[in-house]
Amino acid sequence: MLKRFNTRRVALTLASLAAAATLSACVVEPVGPGPGAYVGPVYAPPEPRAELDIGVAPGPGYFWSGGYWGWYGGRYVWRPGHWMAPRRGYRWERPHWERGPGGWRFDDGHWRR
Repeated sequence: MLKRFNTRRVALTLASLAAAATLSACVVEPVGPGPGAYVGPVYAPPEPRAELDIGVAPGPGYFWSGGYWGWYGGRYVWRPGHWMAPRRGYRWERPHWERGPGGWRFDDGHWRR
């Protein structure tokens, strides 16, 4: 016995397959900064702010990691510094900006062995 095709169902299935094939070629990039370096603004960050009231280290060996200009919402935003505990065998590399092709590259800071 031959089954009759529901033309509406066939058309819907074909449209769904075409949409899936089209969308499978899309590239999705994260919004905003992700971990590590990324290319942000095309103009340089402002000069760092002087942080005068940093308080007292919370414990022996703690060190001050100064603030920096982050890139959020299409503009530079000041991120204040903070005290950090040392890690034996590592050295802290502060967050910093570097000029790169087409904009400024940001390194959000990391521990280096």
